[in-house]
Amino acid sequence: MSSAEPIYASRVLKLPLVTPDGDAVGRVDDLVIGPPTGDLAPILLGIVAQLGRRRIFVSASRVKHFETSGVVLTSTALDLNPFKVRTGELLLTSLLDRPLRGEKVLDLSMRPRTSLYGRFGVAEVMLGRRRALGFSARMRRVPWEDVAELFDVGEAAAELVKLRSLHPSETARVMQDLSDDQREELVDAMQDEDLADVLEELPEEDQAEILLAMEPERAAQVLEEMEPDDAADLLSELNAEDQSRLLEAMDPEEADPLRRLLIYEGHTAGGLMTPEPIILLPESTVAEALARIRAEEVPAAVASAVFVAQPPTQPPTGVYLGALSFQRLLREPPSTRLADLVDGQPEAVSPDLPEIQVAERLAAYNLLALPVCDASGFLLGAVTVDDVLDRTLPVGWRTHQ
Repeated sequence: MSSAEPIYASRVLKLPLVTPDGDAVGRVDDLVIGPPTGDLAPILLGIVAQLGRRRIFVSASRVKHFETSGVVLTSTALDLNPFKVRTGELLLTSLLDRPLRGEKVLDLSMRPRTSLYGRFGVAEVMLGRRRALGFSARMRRVPWEDVAELFDVGEAAAELVKLRSLHPSETARVMQDLSDDQREELVDAMQDEDLADVLEELPEEDQAEILLAMEPERAAQVLEEMEPDDAADLLSELNAEDQSRLLEAMDPEEADPLRRLLIYEGHTAGGLMTPEPIILLPESTVAEALARIRAEEVPAAVASAVFVAQPPTQPPTGVYLGALSFQRLLREPPSTRLADLVDGQPEAVSPDLPEIQVAERLAAYNLLALPVCDASGFLLGAVTVDDVLDRTLPVGWRTHQ
């Protein structure tokens, strides 16, 4: 389906869910639609996908495009927690066949849009009557504005969806001005993945307050959706009992990197680092490194460099051999082995190096990421420039944007 053609919602149902590599990982079971925001059309919030026996939510921000052969995602990263309808959300299957002004809702058409609120908006509603052999000749298209009552979820719920649809930093800024009850409503209305993005934009004391107000199971799910270093910073704000309770509720594979980070003092390289930088073996090629950097789910700061180490490639790795910036990789032939390019630079720092010295090292050598190694030279993680900025900017800087 080209960007100029409407996307008919009913035709998306049952389509395969396809990764960027072309692998079908499930099928579309439903569409999640949000109500109009002011004069803007109802928006596609996401997809309910069936993966085996699981029904999960896939945010519309992860949809690259719709094809007749399937819904193509921007990345392979998926939130596998069970889908739950939240405040203000409308399911396509609940709208289809709904009586409306003596007719029935037969379909919705959507179009891509560049508005702040959502990537795909409802354009038209198809009304008519169903017959055994198909639609009647009386089927007609009407602009969504002409049947706006179809999408009515109430003023309060619509406002919550509007806040959800903002950029996470904007939602976080608004959230700080809400009353406790309003904030609780917004948290309850958000899908886990979206809430995780918003929490990463809040001061850590606010993050902790919101997290502790949740049921432990959901709090654990939200932590799993956060970047590991941000999740560890948040857990460090909690007492040992709350930390232990939430870590136990998490998937062990998600909890183990956080436990490693919590060993280190917060204002050190170990406390700042991400435990999941891009790590490749010396036999890997430039082409492989660029493919890893290109992946949609890799944060921009993490994609600034790849680190080369002897096996294993999961921290703590084998001996660290050096790092290569994405600019350096772009200048080299794709078939070149990374072992032929690394020279031990930049030098690694120890996990107990104070954060101010980490910042000085990054600035002095114009680096975007810095390797962190133990005494044996094994790579533990990397400090990226965004982590250092978060720590070195004045307290409350987010509220002044």
